[in-house]
Amino acid sequence: MTKLRIREANDSDKSFVLKFCKNAFSWGDYVEHVWDYWISEGHLLLAQKSKPVGICHAFYSDNQVWIEGIRIETNSRRQNIASELVKHAEILGLEKNLSFSFMLIDTENPISISMALSLNYEISQTWNFYTLVPKNNPNHNVTFEKSINPKSCSHYVKSWRWLPIDDKTLELFYKQNRIVTSLVDNQNSVAIITESEHFDRTLIVTLFSNSDKSVCEILSFLQNFGWNKKYEHIQILTKEKLPSFDTLESKISFHLMKKSFV
Repeated sequence: MTKLRIREANDSDKSFVLKFCKNAFSWGDYVEHVWDYWISEGHLLLAQKSKPVGICHAFYSDNQVWIEGIRIETNSRRQNIASELVKHAEILGLEKNLSFSFMLIDTENPISISMALSLNYEISQTWNFYTLVPKNNPNHNVTFEKSINPKSCSHYVKSWRWLPIDDKTLELFYKQNRIVTSLVDNQNSVAIITESEHFDRTLIVTLFSNSDKSVCEILSFLQNFGWNKKYEHIQILTKEKLPSFDTLESKISFHLMKKSFV
């Protein structure tokens, strides 16, 4: 049996890998759109036997590693290749003295959830993905926030990576008017607005909802903001179930998997 080797992917691997990625999901895959970004960022890990049989990308920041894009060639599945890729990414994180590892897994993907649990990950949180269509909607009541409690908003989503919120990040968001809040009947909801680094004209929103009324004010604002700024897509990630709202569509739910190295 050919021994498994893990190495950094390079440009020459692209066409071969994309062949076994294109049918990863019923709707296709996004790896072809982010491959070049991942190559430039580094740590695009490739598992190889006589040929490439799997990939994953690791993004190291602050005190954590974010593991994404695990893909295994169809005929090479159920051989612990995904586990070996994850463990390799973790070793690099330990060498950088990081404390945590995170990954995002579809709640209806029991095989990947089982793999993560076997590597001592736990289900830290469950998040819901919604889309919202930009629309001219000036009827909203929100404010740009200048202070929020990091304990209530520990992470935000940036290009589908859950990154920790710290004082430096908050200060930048305050200056850029990236934090929006609405207060209705003494219940507030908060949204953190970022722009996708990988897809054009795509707004990514981390939403913390405390009431239907206040969140609807924020959704109205996001529609109008997206319309005025000429965004084509608004993607919303939230731990809550959102109320029915014009053009809001529920897509999928994910488990945020977490592993502590300490």
